[in-house]
Amino acid sequence: MQEGQLELDLPGYHQYWNYAVKKGYSGTAVFTKEEPLSVSYGIGIEEHDQEGRVITCEFVDYYFVTVYTPNSQNELARLDYRMKWEDDFRAYLKKLEEKKPVIVTGDMNVAHREIDLKNPKTNRKNAGFTDEERQKFTELLDAGFIDTFRYFYPDREGIYSWWSYRFSARAKNAGWRIDYFCVSESLKDRLADAKILTDVMGSDHCPVELDLK
Repeated sequence: MQEGQLELDLPGYHQYWNYAVKKGYSGTAVFTKEEPLSVSYGIGIEEHDQEGRVITCEFVDYYFVTVYTPNSQNELARLDYRMKWEDDFRAYLKKLEEKKPVIVTGDMNVAHREIDLKNPKTNRKNAGFTDEERQKFTELLDAGFIDTFRYFYPDREGIYSWWSYRFSARAKNAGWRIDYFCVSESLKDRLADAKILTDVMGSDHCPVELDLK
């Protein structure tokens, strides 16, 4: 959407929206009962900040970052751009982390391991499951972030967060786990649970949840 297309009345919530310049394309929003200390949009790099993909809310104990990672697209037309995005976004998170821990969540457009999608063999060179994209997610974890769902459920299979609208994918549970909550290692002791709410309908994605102590 573009700004002004929706008036959403959510009593008790503060709303923050980041719209893409291009109509009908990408964008992010945050709804929070607790008012942030500060809010910023994008990552401070013009090349990346035209598509409304990042909102950062600063709270007392951590930064909360929502992200919609660029898709590498058909025939990997955007893979090179995606690689640059990954490096710049990781650097942005690490810069925030110098001040306080980071919680980052959103559609990261990658299934990290074979366990994270129904058909890994046939998707090996497709957007969202290329070796390059998977390696960048590994680099994020190696930089000191925890994939919270796998932290609690390292071997659980058949749990996905996105299903194509085609081929009755959801009915067959032919899905992908591409929506994440990742947190700084320093928040490990506060992790209580991570859930993927597969029974919630209404989108090609389902909600993901992180519970902190």
